[in-house]
Amino acid sequence: MALENTASQMRKGLLELCILGIIYREKEAYPSDILEQLKAANLIVLEGTLYPLLTRLKNAEFLTYRWEESVSGPPRKYFSLTKSGINFFFQLKTNWEELSNAVHYLTSQ
Repeated sequence: MALENTASQMRKGLLELCILGIIYREKEAYPSDILEQLKAANLIVLEGTLYPLLTRLKNAEFLTYRWEESVSGPPRKYFSLTKSGINFFFQLKTNWEELSNAVHYLTSQ
């Protein structure tokens, strides 16, 4: 098994948590801004990965969105967390912290 494949799978597993974290921190976010923040954190994600994930989170009623007119093009869709989305984010965050602590414990010398 190649290291790149394993590392990619690990990043994909945390992508949902990271996206929800960005939206929670910013209160609302435009998809290209989410991509920029992920890139700044060295989590390179393609639009083709982000948009289906945002749609899935919206369909699960964790996200809502609003349209805003743009002076330089088509209207923009800004995403924000619903109450259940905030709860889901904190549940994921708690699970990640528990998992991270366990991995750190098991891999430390």
